[in-house]
Amino acid sequence: MPTFRIKEAADLLGVSYDTLRRWADSGRIERTTDSAGRLAVDGVALARLAQERAESAAHGDGEEVAGHSVRNRFSGLVTRVIRDTVMAQVEIQAGPHRFVSLLSREAVDELGLEPGVLAVAAIKATNVSIEIPRRDSPGGLRGVPGGSSSPGQHGPRTRGSAFQAEET
Repeated sequence: MPTFRIKEAADLLGVSYDTLRRWADSGRIERTTDSAGRLAVDGVALARLAQERAESAAHGDGEEVAGHSVRNRFSGLVTRVIRDTVMAQVEIQAGPHRFVSLLSREAVDELGLEPGVLAVAAIKATNVSIEIPRRDSPGGLRGVPGGSSSPGQHGPRTRGSAFQAEET
């Protein structure tokens, strides 16, 4: 299961290192250690907390948004994966934004997508592709060299007549 150091997790949630450390100390999110013995949080627990924060933020303070601009890449955590025999549905929570993408099951399997995995929702026109960033790249979560899954890379996107799914 993926784990994230406190600083990485704080960046993904849009909070300070100190805030996330306090949440871990108070039990709001379970602490663990990474392979090097450093303080970390479990990816699934982090995804769950990201969803909770987004849901509470979605209710907001009642102000309407007159307009906004969206960048085309959102780093976030996979929160849900539903697989069929041919297709899969992947949900990513990136701060207050929830992205759902339909892609081939083969692509989902090759990328190793499962709840708690760090991924990038890359938006182009009406398509959303899923990428796995290198966590050891300079710039931390910002750098996403290589590793993209483009629509033509894993065959055509087709719809099945029956969607019998398994959720991970």
